[in-house]
Amino acid sequence: MLIVQKFGGTSVGTLERIRACAARCVASQREGHQLVVVVSAMAGETNRLISLANGLRRLGAQGSESAGKGPYVAASGVGDRVHERELDQLVSTGENVSAALLAMAIHDLGGDAISLVGHQIGMITDATYTNARIQELRGERIWSEVEAGKIVVCAGFQGLDAAGNITTLGRGGSDTSAVALAAAIGADVCEIYTDVDGVYTTDPRIEPKARKIAEITCEEMLELASLGAKILQIRSVAFAMRYGVAVHVRSSLNDREGTWIVSEYRSMEAPEVVGLALDRNEAKVTLTNVPDTPGIAALVFNRLAGAGVVVDMIIQNASRDGRTDLTFTVPENDLDRSVDELKSLDIPGSGQLEIVKDPDICKISIVGVGMRSHSGVAAKAFQIMATEGINIHMVSTSEIKVSVVVQERYGELALRALHAGFGLDKAPELEA
Repeated sequence: MLIVQKFGGTSVGTLERIRACAARCVASQREGHQLVVVVSAMAGETNRLISLANGLRRLGAQGSESAGKGPYVAASGVGDRVHERELDQLVSTGENVSAALLAMAIHDLGGDAISLVGHQIGMITDATYTNARIQELRGERIWSEVEAGKIVVCAGFQGLDAAGNITTLGRGGSDTSAVALAAAIGADVCEIYTDVDGVYTTDPRIEPKARKIAEITCEEMLELASLGAKILQIRSVAFAMRYGVAVHVRSSLNDREGTWIVSEYRSMEAPEVVGLALDRNEAKVTLTNVPDTPGIAALVFNRLAGAGVVVDMIIQNASRDGRTDLTFTVPENDLDRSVDELKSLDIPGSGQLEIVKDPDICKISIVGVGMRSHSGVAAKAFQIMATEGINIHMVSTSEIKVSVVVQERYGELALRALHAGFGLDKAPELEA
């Protein structure tokens, strides 16, 4: 088999763990597999490098031409373009170090390895520094090294633009590197090694009865990732779905089977609900007494989009005497900015327009492709929360997701009640 293995920051966080990863790589090769490995920077290294840039900026901000500029934020695009280019040059070195150390460790254990960085593996991106998009992956160098019997250790998270500048793919970009590489070279599987042993029905820190999922579809994983599940980066799941890459999420600390991310379930029927997510980084904004005329919603949301605010759930109430209420959610750290933008907005005929903000909410989402063939999932969720005395503020649905907004103090209670109510704490019954 041709296998791509990806090791995250905690998996290569110490020299001892790097040596353990090397032993796993050598064992895989001795079993007859061809191996390409993608590594992240050692845990905390990217933040350390960014803190150096921030320290330098703070020194220069005292009476210099850098004054007034904010600190760098990891892979956020903050700062002018020149500094963003240099920031990519800086932070990409973390993965280079991990790749070289892992290749050395493989050699020490009797294996044959070579480390390659972004431009050597042919990872071509656009020129969006700190959050670049992959445009092409030329795998000729990788193939020649694999066919020569080597374990190819690739620095994740980085690429090269058309002008030859180093770029980075944003936080979690090594996941994207690994899945894209697996797609480009036609790997049989992409194994994502992390410090947890798979994908769980919900966050085990909130619900101790959360259960590891044996398999989950790309659609479901994409929804959970977009809702805050930290196992995989969203773009990596999108790559897996688009190119049909089989992904196996598993622990680097043991040899147990993890979670398979598949195109569709191998069992006869998909589960009704596969997982739950709780997002506390939500805030609600309500515009009351809004004129119920064409173009008002466009005016409101164009202003927010222009300010870089991502709007999530939207509800518009029925018209009353030509007036309506418009309610929506935004990330909590964008709440004040959103309200300020709306206060300065000139809405024709707004009259007694009032803006009400509520930061004390959270969003709980129920995910499962089985919703397509099972009716009553939303009704069941509403009944479970009613039994617990939890009031629902907003509802949003799609083919495979039901999301509800409740007061933040009820978030964990709602999550645990829904987890039990949908039987996610119980192992699925084996087919006859």
